[in-house]
Amino acid sequence: MTDTRRRVKVYTLNEDRQWDDRGTGHVSSGYVERLKGMSLLVRAESDGSLLLESKINPNTAYQKQQDTLIVWSEAENYDLALSFQEKAGCDEIWEKICQVQGKDPSVDITQDLVDESEEERFDDMSSPGLELPSCELSRLEEIAELVASSLPSPLRREKLALALENEGYIKKLLELFHVCEDLENIEGLHHLYEIIKGIFLLNRTALFEVMFSEECIMDVIGCLEYDPALSQPRKHREFLTKTAKFKEVIPISDPELKQKIHQTYRVQYIQDMVLPTPSVFEENMLSTLHSFIFFNKVEIVGMLQEDEKFLTDLFAQLTDEATDEEKRQELVNFLKEFCAFSQTLQPQNRDAFFKTLSNMGILPALEVILGMDDTQVRSAATDIFSYLVEYNPSMVREFVMQEAQQNDDVSKKLTEQKITNKDILLINLIIEHMICDTDPELGGAVQLMGLLRTLVDPENMLATANKTEKTEFLGFFYKHCMHVLTAPLLANTTEDKPSKDDFQTAQLLALVLELLTFCVEHHTYHIKNYIINKDILRRVLVLMASKHAFLALCALRFKRKIIGLKDEFYNRYIMKSFLFEPVVKAFLNNGSRYNLMNSAIIEMFEFIRVEDIKSLTAHVVENYWKALEDVDYVQTFKGLKLRFEQQRERQDNPKLDSMRSILRNHRYRRDARTLEDEEEMWFNTDEDDMEDGEAVVSPSDKAKNDDDIMDPISKFMERKKLKESEEKEVLLKTNLSGRQSPSFKLSLSSGTKTTLSSQSPATNLPGSPGSPGSPGSPGSPGSIPKSTSQTAAITTKGGLVGLVDYPDDDEDDDEDDDKEDTLPLSKKAKFES
Repeated sequence: MTDTRRRVKVYTLNEDRQWDDRGTGHVSSGYVERLKGMSLLVRAESDGSLLLESKINPNTAYQKQQDTLIVWSEAENYDLALSFQEKAGCDEIWEKICQVQGKDPSVDITQDLVDESEEERFDDMSSPGLELPSCELSRLEEIAELVASSLPSPLRREKLALALENEGYIKKLLELFHVCEDLENIEGLHHLYEIIKGIFLLNRTALFEVMFSEECIMDVIGCLEYDPALSQPRKHREFLTKTAKFKEVIPISDPELKQKIHQTYRVQYIQDMVLPTPSVFEENMLSTLHSFIFFNKVEIVGMLQEDEKFLTDLFAQLTDEATDEEKRQELVNFLKEFCAFSQTLQPQNRDAFFKTLSNMGILPALEVILGMDDTQVRSAATDIFSYLVEYNPSMVREFVMQEAQQNDDVSKKLTEQKITNKDILLINLIIEHMICDTDPELGGAVQLMGLLRTLVDPENMLATANKTEKTEFLGFFYKHCMHVLTAPLLANTTEDKPSKDDFQTAQLLALVLELLTFCVEHHTYHIKNYIINKDILRRVLVLMASKHAFLALCALRFKRKIIGLKDEFYNRYIMKSFLFEPVVKAFLNNGSRYNLMNSAIIEMFEFIRVEDIKSLTAHVVENYWKALEDVDYVQTFKGLKLRFEQQRERQDNPKLDSMRSILRNHRYRRDARTLEDEEEMWFNTDEDDMEDGEAVVSPSDKAKNDDDIMDPISKFMERKKLKESEEKEVLLKTNLSGRQSPSFKLSLSSGTKTTLSSQSPATNLPGSPGSPGSPGSPGSPGSIPKSTSQTAAITTKGGLVGLVDYPDDDEDDDEDDDKEDTLPLSKKAKFES
């Protein structure tokens, strides 16, 4: 799959008669069982997925164009094209296609018999060729009828095309055109119009190459001026020769390139202006004309890109201060059109194209152009900049960061010039043009805001082993550019209401807020620090008082995005500055009107309630409840008050909150560690808080059914018993092993007390509970006296095992024994020292 000869780009023709790029891959031919025949297969070079699987149909017309292109139609209005990287690969696949169809590979098109009836096929087989009438003035009507009658039949179209091509018939027709014009033979000119239009609909590349040659194209356009449907002929030739002027902003030394540019412009003119709008049935017949223009543009871009002297002169004149304004405008327009042509390139060629422009210094050149006063030049430069950002935003980010570094280096020596250096950054120029857009609808500002959004979007930023583009660029952006972006916002929100509230200012501030909202969602701590340090949210909420509802909603959306993050840093900032006040004021001023503002504010408070954001809930209820308590058409604010009261109740009675969490254990599966922590809390509850066998219940819960409360507790106790019985088995197995095991006791206090004593199987140690002379009294079977042998008691608590027995703990042991006799039955087992 690494053979570059078979490397292709797959194109399909869309409904707008434009070629869509479907991907790059490697083509092969082989038998496909599912399709029952030889097929063309293209697999993507990126992941090996199947881009194309097309059976080579014996009746499909395949066309070979410009040595590296194969085009064919698979169904009505569905055209495909394979563009090969190398001519050799195109020739190999073409031979395979011709082999399947039984054609000579030297032909440029294979026959199409799809729509041919059996009768027509039989008739045409008896006449292998199509005889054209002699090219004479008196037979023009007969020729026009022959062309018109051949168009419905694919086979007759093919034979007509071959006859026209082989006999040099088109040039003879164009000679008759001059005769008719000289004689003012209008009838003959009308017949020539129908003949030339019919030849276009034959959709044959070889015929187009003749018609679009330097010597013939203007005569072809002349024939198409005499439409029989018009009372007066059009003046297309006059427009092309006198009105339309070819401007060489930079002299082009290559005559082939110059001729290709002229040809492409004229063919594009024929397609757009001269030919009548094709009918539904004729539209697919002009696919080859679309392809001809498309691949001509690809060739032009490639030839210009290879001409290093041309591009060097172009950028030198763009950035030269001596270049006059008119000349610079022409240069910028040329560069814009050049970039537009590049959109037709295959991805790998487009990569090389933009890399060439970058190496030539297109970004510094754009910076110079954007700093000019000429609006038209700036507009064209913005379009060029958009091509660069959309194609490779990382390239633009790298340039502006390098530029900032250079300015910082200068500012270390010239501190007083620091602000000036920042202001000339390319990205700041873009922001300033967005802010200063004079268009009442802010069309340019909207475009520039979209470009800025692409540049600050972390989703298209690269990460490498040594550095992260996101960290570096966002650090640069918030240091050097954010103050320029927020300048109009801060300037307009110094008071309690916007200083300027006209429509254009409101539109601009809405764009700024849209970008800031995007930053809140994607930039985490950078934007957080900026908002809190610069008090941005308070300034934004001033816009809630705007008379323009869309701007007030933008301000509200900004705050809603912040609250949606549920970040306590933001929450503390909101509470400290009382930033719900402008929202509540706007809500009350809106009154009982049921509109978007009303719904959006209620939704924000509902989010706080549903997500149970405790700090904000308490803040809203404590400070704004009196203003909101009468709102009863939704339950949001009453729900907030209820949340607040429940929260305060839990704070006043934390044991109640703990008890509720325990009673929920039978409903939810908890993490094992969480369960053990809650068990510890339960079994370490002080004796005074409960009686034997009785659960701890708050006064508010005593009204509940006792069975409902005790049911989960009894299940909980059963699980505990089962767990401890498993622990006993493990400990007994440990004693039965051949290793020395320490003495321990297990005291169970669930119903009846049980003492399980164990000792080393090697000896009965004096003083151990099982020895004949044990000093343990009958009333305290669990007592363990001091022993001279090395022993240890294992204490298990919450699943943790530790060695806690020490030689000098006799007194503590006696006290513990006394306590053990008085343990309540509801306590669970403990290992004690």
